[in-house]
Amino acid sequence: MATATNKKQTRRIPGLRRIRLKELPVYTRQLAAMISSGMPLVQSITALEEQTTHKGFREVLSTVRANIEGGAMYSEALAGYPQVFDELYVNMMRAGETGGMLAETCERVAGFLESSNRLRNKVKSAMMYPVVVLSVATIISSALVIFIVPIFAGMFSGLGGELPAPTQALMNVSDFVKTYWYIVLATVAATVYSLRRYLKTEKGHYAFDNMRLHFPLLGTLVQKIAIARFSSTFAQLMSSGVPIIQAMDIVGVATGNKVIGKAILDARSSVEQGNTISGTLKSNKEFPPMLVHMLSAGEQTGQMEEMLSKLAEFYEEEVHTMLEGLTSMLEPLLMVIIGVMIGGIVLCMFLPIFKMSELVM
Repeated sequence: MATATNKKQTRRIPGLRRIRLKELPVYTRQLAAMISSGMPLVQSITALEEQTTHKGFREVLSTVRANIEGGAMYSEALAGYPQVFDELYVNMMRAGETGGMLAETCERVAGFLESSNRLRNKVKSAMMYPVVVLSVATIISSALVIFIVPIFAGMFSGLGGELPAPTQALMNVSDFVKTYWYIVLATVAATVYSLRRYLKTEKGHYAFDNMRLHFPLLGTLVQKIAIARFSSTFAQLMSSGVPIIQAMDIVGVATGNKVIGKAILDARSSVEQGNTISGTLKSNKEFPPMLVHMLSAGEQTGQMEEMLSKLAEFYEEEVHTMLEGLTSMLEPLLMVIIGVMIGGIVLCMFLPIFKMSELVM
């Protein structure tokens, strides 16, 4: 048996993000169709390897195929590339192989990946608008402070008298930015760098996720997104035959939120001792009562997979509805913010003109 699969590939794979978001769902869907039609696994992977236009993904498939030809199981070959095939993907394929339902599992995983991408794209599209608008407003405000305010400062300098406090404060800010621009840039760069480093730590990531969960308005959206991922991922793992304890390990990472993920991993220990999932999660405020009640009903009736699938559909629809509502609400709010930022600067520049008679006396 090939030993290459025991070593995980650590070298950088070009275009990794595109592989995971674009190539992988299509590959999985096509592999399901080929296996269902009776094509052998190696032949199916070879055909998909030849047709893919992504060089990085083609190299990955080539290695996976070679490992399978060397005697490795499909899931073992995939495990060699954790950057592309995460633990969720590999475990579902392993369960499909074990149960002799690889084609059905590929079909199920493809649907799951496509659904996850749709949810991600909805969130990304909704957040893109405010980010772009605020970025443009910041650039315009900075240009006014750096280039326009000094022109007005020169006009006011010969008038004598005392400038209004808001105008004088704006002049001081403009002078400081123009004189010590390198300090401003260095401070911003150091702050961004330090924040990024902190967020990459376990403590920093957990603190940030906890803050997101309790942020006004957006906190509820973040919670619903995490719960939707939890329900959908758990349902897929259970339908593929992954043991519940192992499934909870994977789901704890797949929620995308450290706080909710930790609660799931803590619940896993309780479930190992014979307690129910719903009973364990009931005491955690991050899990809505409806989720707990439906999980309890699923445990009592033996229909956990169906309940989780319904929960996933419900919360994905809730996320979609919230995103539409937040987008509608953000538009007037952003207009107010832009008005305060730019309008405030313009008002400060024109205040002396309004008091021109006082300044020339």
